[in-house]
Amino acid sequence: MNSIGEECTDLKKKYDDCFNSWFSERFLKGDHDDSVCSGIFKVYQDCVKNAMKQQNIDFKEIDKDVLGTDNEFKAPPTESS
Repeated sequence: MNSIGEECTDLKKKYDDCFNSWFSERFLKGDHDDSVCSGIFKVYQDCVKNAMKQQNIDFKEIDKDVLGTDNEFKAPPTESS
């Protein structure tokens, strides 16, 4: 699957490869330190945010913490016509 921004697709693949390697070779063997992929994740995340800005996608809702809050089980707001 490609990334939201064409310019981010190679970074996504690199991060996916790193994550899959970390998950199978470390996490499943008890090593839960996920910092090995944090550098490439940050670069990919910045690329995706930039692509979203270029496509006029508002990412305020994406950055909002919901898990573990009262909002976790609320239905998302619907747009009025």
